[in-house]
Amino acid sequence: MEGKENKVKYNIKNVHVAKQTDTEADGTKTYSYATPKHITGAVAISLDAEGEISTFYADGIAYYVASANNGYSGDLEMAIIPSWFRVEILNEQLDTNGVLVENANSETSPFALLFEFDGDAKAIRRCLYNCTCSRPSIESETREDTVEPGTETLSIQNSPRADGFVKAQTGPDTQTGTYDGWYKTVYVPTEAADAAQASAASTGGE
Repeated sequence: MEGKENKVKYNIKNVHVAKQTDTEADGTKTYSYATPKHITGAVAISLDAEGEISTFYADGIAYYVASANNGYSGDLEMAIIPSWFRVEILNEQLDTNGVLVENANSETSPFALLFEFDGDAKAIRRCLYNCTCSRPSIESETREDTVEPGTETLSIQNSPRADGFVKAQTGPDTQTGTYDGWYKTVYVPTEAADAAQASAASTGGE
């Protein structure tokens, strides 16, 4: 039985992050993920699709047209970035006095970004693989007659993994167990998706 499609989406919430570990053996890269952790205080997200359309002309027509998928990039705005994210993803160092120290020699770690949008039928849950981010800016304003909380913004770059996977999202026919467990573990595509990818690779993407 087919589920009901959403007509609209709104309201980002349930932002989770899972640290990604890349392992390479015999020329093949594999990926594993830590248990997703919740970041409260989601304000806004805006990610633009990356990739250009290439057109080859022959016989007086657009003979071949290809669209490159380079993932997504943009901003994630949060109320505040938690300390654990600064340690695990931004790789800031927590010293013996409990002080977070930023070191220019430390690189940020890749991660999976999970979140959802409300819908008129059911919330749409997403997982973006192989994300990296920049450090948030330091900014605030003095308090005036009313208190306006400041926010912190991460610039996100979501790139295709070596196996081609970019993101996953739930749909109207997503199994209940998969939907309910979305934030317990990072979703791994099923054999059907793997088979489709292998078939495309063997035929040169035709």
